Amino acid sequence: MRAEQFEVPALPVLLPLGGILMVLSWLWLRRRGRLTTRSLLAAWALSWYAVAVLGATMLPMYLSWGPDAGPPATYRILLIPTLAMRRRDFVLNMMMTLPLAALLHLNFGIVERLRVVRIGFFLSLCIEITQLVMILTVHGNRWADVNDLLSNTIGTIFGFVGWQWLIRSERVRKLIREPVRTG
Repeated sequence: MRAEQFEVPALPVLLPLGGILMVLSWLWLRRRGRLTTRSLLAAWALSWYAVAVLGATMLPMYLSWGPDAGPPATYRILLIPTLAMRRRDFVLNMMMTLPLAALLHLNFGIVERLRVVRIGFFLSLCIEITQLVMILTVHGNRWADVNDLLSNTIGTIFGFVGWQWLIRSERVRKLIREPVRTG
């Protein structure tokens, strides 16, 4: 018996997904009577953020299964925080969640610090659990790493602080509140 293998490429999945999310967000806002230039741009930013997070955390994906696939690569599962994490990886993981506070505020009106941080934590936890399950079941090529969970959460906190600083500006607040209707 042989191992079955499958590759999920990044661009052929991400580009159509981004376009689909743009259309769906436009339809959703229009149907609810909330279609403004600001709300549409915020929804599109959220759509492409979701696409970027999916691309950064899951794709490309190399999967294998079957009797000859061998044991799961459990060395890719890091459950204990370590100071030996590469600084570059830590910074990139923080940067991934920096926009989250702004997107939550613009799209859903979520402004409470604890709620934003919880959402960032649970988003990261879901990503890491998905990566863990994929390692154990279909020999996924990603790492399930508690350090990623920590750095994503810290990035969410920094993003919240930065967004709070940014919206102190009258010009930014005016951009956020200005409902310009579209067709």
